[in-house]
Amino acid sequence: MGGEAREFPPTRWTSILAAQSDPAARRRALDDLLASYWKPLYFYVRRKGRNVEDAKDAVQEFLTHVVEKDFISHADPARGRFRGFLKTSFDHWLVNRYEEASAKKRGGDAHIVPLDFEVAERECAALPADPLAAFDREWALGVMERAVARLREEFERGERRGPFDVVRRFFVAGEPPSYEEAARASGMGAVQFKAFLHRARFRVLVREEVSHTVSSEADIEAEIADLVRALRA
Repeated sequence: MGGEAREFPPTRWTSILAAQSDPAARRRALDDLLASYWKPLYFYVRRKGRNVEDAKDAVQEFLTHVVEKDFISHADPARGRFRGFLKTSFDHWLVNRYEEASAKKRGGDAHIVPLDFEVAERECAALPADPLAAFDREWALGVMERAVARLREEFERGERRGPFDVVRRFFVAGEPPSYEEAARASGMGAVQFKAFLHRARFRVLVREEVSHTVSSEADIEAEIADLVRALRA
């Protein structure tokens, strides 16, 4: 997953900081981040023992707090990786505010963030029992899913040519085909297919996804190591 070292790219930390004086840009930056993190937070709080309804309330109310209560002004790249910053903030919110916030029933005076909890609950059973491991596992799967989606777009735009459905099987959950099987399905030899798979640059896309929420090259390497551990757990 390492890839070649390059100039450190603009990150979502950068976009967050740039958006602090622009309410519309701030909302876009937060929506982008929260789309990536709501399920890890949900699985995290479920594994901490909250029932389904309490977990829904906690995540929706926390995300409302993040979007509406100037959370972004406290975001600081010096605090490290955004993943850790968000989880720590969620922990503090659960301790300090959730008991009070949970008294407000969903559909009351709180703004509800539309999230597909039914799908999330079906996925929850396959995650580790440890809350932090469940959070990290879903975060890692989300990174992989976004990288696969970007790869699909590259094939659809014609930047990459070849059998995307065969390539995709190497980068999603489940047992991938053998190189020989994939090569036959693609009309290639095994060596040719391996080269084709390498040129798909999936590792580069994963690295770019990881880089969005960190502030240094060292943090990218640490996040990738965490991602690999989470996927193997």
